[in-house]
Amino acid sequence: MTPKTYVFFGIVGAGKGTQIELLKKLLTENDSRKIVFVAPGIEYRVLKSSGTFTGNLVNEIYDQGKLQPDFLTISICTQMMLNEMTPDCHLIVDAYPRTIRQAQAFIDAVEFYKRDNIEVVYIEITKEEAIKRMKLRGRSDDTEEGINRRFWEYENNVIPAMNTLKEKGYTLHTINGEQSVEAVHEDIKKALAL
Repeated sequence: MTPKTYVFFGIVGAGKGTQIELLKKLLTENDSRKIVFVAPGIEYRVLKSSGTFTGNLVNEIYDQGKLQPDFLTISICTQMMLNEMTPDCHLIVDAYPRTIRQAQAFIDAVEFYKRDNIEVVYIEITKEEAIKRMKLRGRSDDTEEGINRRFWEYENNVIPAMNTLKEKGYTLHTINGEQSVEAVHEDIKKALAL
């Protein structure tokens, strides 16, 4: 098996986290090589609770339901790759890129690391379904205003970022996220020929 690169897209509530965990498990069972997981959310959570000046600014933006600035997200994801990448690792990316500028930085990075055969997994759910799932989570930022802001960001920044990867020639798999967890996993396995 050649090293794989998978980039996940999906609005909050689409079930990306669950599907990524299932994919990691599947790859680990079939192949002993290292999996590098690049997800800026991990680092943003650390920053938010750090009490630093940067952390406080990140919190302000987060509370407004806006995307964090490109320079910061690009810097975090680049650092994760610098620290973790090996010639034959699998790479799974979540919640990055989220803007066209980030997409261009991502393309630069994967070209630098000589990664080809990039596969984009888009777990698609309707706005109505996403709202229903977000309300079930009951997070403090899941207010109507916060949810609407996230949809605006998603439609105006994240979808164009995904389309930039598609235009680059990366394979885009659109998966129906409104099925059971198991059915979504099966569809992803089929799409990725795993």
